Amino acid sequence: MTADPVIETRGVGMRFQGFTALKDVNVRIQPGILTSIIGPNGAGKSTYFNILSGALRPSDGQVLFQGNDITGTPPHRFAHIGIAKSFQITNLFPNFTALENVRIGLQAHVSRYGLWRRRALLQGLTEEATALLETVGLADCAQRPARELAHGQQRALEIAVALAARPRLLLMDEPTAGMSPEETRVMMDLIRKLVGERTVVLVEHKMKMVMSISERLVVLHHGELIAEGTPDDIRGNEMVRRVYLGQGQH
Repeated sequence: MTADPVIETRGVGMRFQGFTALKDVNVRIQPGILTSIIGPNGAGKSTYFNILSGALRPSDGQVLFQGNDITGTPPHRFAHIGIAKSFQITNLFPNFTALENVRIGLQAHVSRYGLWRRRALLQGLTEEATALLETVGLADCAQRPARELAHGQQRALEIAVALAARPRLLLMDEPTAGMSPEETRVMMDLIRKLVGERTVVLVEHKMKMVMSISERLVVLHHGELIAEGTPDDIRGNEMVRRVYLGQGQH
């Protein structure tokens, strides 16, 4: 029996001044697995990611999270309903330490409950922030300003900040962009570690990486869904091979 999807798009389409970026995309993303959205340049991956993360409201169709229609929900509400995102461009406080960056993320998440036990709460948040830094492999960098961290470390820190929202769903936009091969390997290990306690969806163009870590793939081409399935399903799909012919396997 198939589990209910964590997030689902029904008939999602997106038009920009007459240009159709997405058309009738129906996808059900299952809980607790890693799903990657792939496709050649111009396939609609970023547009679809932006719809899943609430940055764009689709022209057509619905987005459902845990069975609830969240189409048009303001992006700032997403962390509170259980969806966090990590962007291609890091979004950190450069002069604050790694620990402070994560603690700010935690404070933003709990502030709506009130801060009546301020000192005890702050101590608890510091402990939780420290644990999150350990999760992403940055325990030794807790007191270093974010600006002094290497690119791969900054991306890991941003993931820790995203995890501060305690999300059911983590969306990642090209998590290895601009990384060295070694940084990419470290990030792949981290992504594998994150799956299970939460559902992870990523947009990525490095096909070799995607095929090695994904449990399911969603393939877009010219704004349409052309295939979805396991990596083996996708490798054997003739239409996908045609689409990527000549594209190279990064």
